[in-house]
Amino acid sequence: MTVFLGVPPAGAGEPYRGPARGCDCRNCGFYAGDDLNPQVREAGRWDGPWCDGTNSSCAYCGCARAENPLIQGGCATCSVRCSSRIDYAAWMADVGGTCSYDDIAFTQPPLHLPPLIPQTDGSSAAPFDAVLPFDAWAMGLRRVFSPETWRLMPKFEAAGGAHAALGINDNQTAVLVGYGTDPVVEAFWSRRTRDRLIERIAEQGWDLVLAPNYSYYANYPMAELILNGRRNLLIAEEFAAAGVTCAPNLYWYRLRDLQRLRRWVEDTEIPLVAVNLQTFRTAQDWMDYALPGITWMSYEFPPTTQFVFTTGGQTTRLQQVLELFPGRCHIVTQKPWQTAAHGEVLDERGKWVPAYARPVDAFATSARRLRDWISGDTPWPTDQAPDTSEDPRDLEADAPDTEDEPIDGTPDGPTETPSEDSGAAQT
Repeated sequence: MTVFLGVPPAGAGEPYRGPARGCDCRNCGFYAGDDLNPQVREAGRWDGPWCDGTNSSCAYCGCARAENPLIQGGCATCSVRCSSRIDYAAWMADVGGTCSYDDIAFTQPPLHLPPLIPQTDGSSAAPFDAVLPFDAWAMGLRRVFSPETWRLMPKFEAAGGAHAALGINDNQTAVLVGYGTDPVVEAFWSRRTRDRLIERIAEQGWDLVLAPNYSYYANYPMAELILNGRRNLLIAEEFAAAGVTCAPNLYWYRLRDLQRLRRWVEDTEIPLVAVNLQTFRTAQDWMDYALPGITWMSYEFPPTTQFVFTTGGQTTRLQQVLELFPGRCHIVTQKPWQTAAHGEVLDERGKWVPAYARPVDAFATSARRLRDWISGDTPWPTDQAPDTSEDPRDLEADAPDTEDEPIDGTPDGPTETPSEDSGAAQT
């Protein structure tokens, strides 16, 4: 779905600060290289240093607009905001006219989270919690913000709010996992101000919101990745301003991205951040992107920083995460719920196998075993198969109720442009 862009060009009367058309590094406002054209700085167009150069894996550099600035029609149906896009200046205005993180800061009140937080498919957790109680339960964004109507679901705005909809009591923690497919999170961004989405979600009484995640696909142009890095932090700040305890989603593509995030975490002293590991579906994605990134974080981020990882059910990956972040990570997963609905349980070897059991009993078996491994009450199995197969049951975000897409996948649908009253420039 494409919405007419009514935002005025960035910084009326001021120099445009942002990327150069066609990924022309020397004349780019994001470029960090020593060969930057000095006229870019002198003219006040430089906004960096955010980028080390073009993305060699970019799948969008050959578009007609990048080759010929007179061609304009294709941008309306394009799913990315590349540096050649005719309305990129408006998107810069939409995030405040800069892609810096230095102006973003918010606080988080203390919040106790258990090691494992199961996620439901939108159904009440009450019958499952009665069999195996948990201190916290989670639900995904598309169960709260409809992917069909782009409106909040009525049951969450009824009396009792999030806790009642989840079927848990006020002493338990209600977690909104703000992750979703690109159309869902883009629609949320475009409508969040006009429809007061953030304020209304705050009124629902969620104890923790994991901020929506704006994608870092490996085949994206750097202009899109850098813009999304700011949006990931900016929307978390907006939730915090509405009175919600919110953990910002951290994504990265290059070392510079991780270094910028580390500096921001150190400067703001934010105690809780979130990482969505569902998007790394294959073993190659995990080894090439996810594992190196979280390993760097485990050593370079402040030792007091707590992490919320949203994952699938690959137990070898879970074990790696817990070994990197001992005592300071929390796992959100929908896997025990999904597999219980499809007649599977987690066995003592860490494999998901068919079982003949009621869904609540299958869930209790899997979630109890997973909880005991994560909390350290039971040793991890020693005969786990290595994470090398492409069996979809072993990969992240594998079940039909998945909330996300792979990092190296192709975005589905055109990018939705900001409405007139959306974005930082208007709020």
